[in-house]
Amino acid sequence: MLEVLKKAVCKANLDLVAHGLVLFTWGNVSAIHRETGYVVIKPSGVSYDKIKPEDMVVVDLDGHVIEGDLRPSSDTPTHLELYKACPAIGGVVHTHSTYATSFAQAGVPITAYGTTHADYFHGDIPCTRRLTRQEVEGEYEKNTGLVMTETLGKRDPMEIPAMLVASHGPFAWGKDADEAVYHAVVLEEIARMALLTESIRPEARSADAYLLDKHYQRKHGKNAYYGQK
Repeated sequence: MLEVLKKAVCKANLDLVAHGLVLFTWGNVSAIHRETGYVVIKPSGVSYDKIKPEDMVVVDLDGHVIEGDLRPSSDTPTHLELYKACPAIGGVVHTHSTYATSFAQAGVPITAYGTTHADYFHGDIPCTRRLTRQEVEGEYEKNTGLVMTETLGKRDPMEIPAMLVASHGPFAWGKDADEAVYHAVVLEEIARMALLTESIRPEARSADAYLLDKHYQRKHGKNAYYGQK
């Protein structure tokens, strides 16, 4: 079942290693097949150098395992909340990449300091509030997803395709698993740039809104003209 999607998700997980975003088993990628509502995700705690497409686990949107001999990622409920809340999302990535995680641990958003940021994110990259004790001691992973959708509010998730979970780490998403990985890579580099910007000039402020909007719209807007037709 969903053999093509399993191959895509397996490749996307391996791409996290290739791009230096994960160590050991510190991350996961999933993708959803919207026609069936089934999600394919990396198995829990399995080393990246051992995973194969047939190891991927298929679950439904309630988290029930539909296919697979291994347990799905412990972060599966978080992924599922994003899929349920945001129909445009087709793939989700979670990592503990160094720079983005550092901002998450500090509990602060990544400010849009310049045009590199604006080429991919329409505004600051938000950070969630901290989860309460009750949320952590209850359905922790599900509540992590819920606090992310709470933070998104009415914003278009495809305009801000990443978020920091306070005291935890980054999540990124896209129309499919490959795009989600792409956004996770960009997020890490933007986080590094932001940290360097703040170290050079602690009082640095966001770039002007009209400049940020110009860069986002020329690449993603209705009349975008970046790249080839």
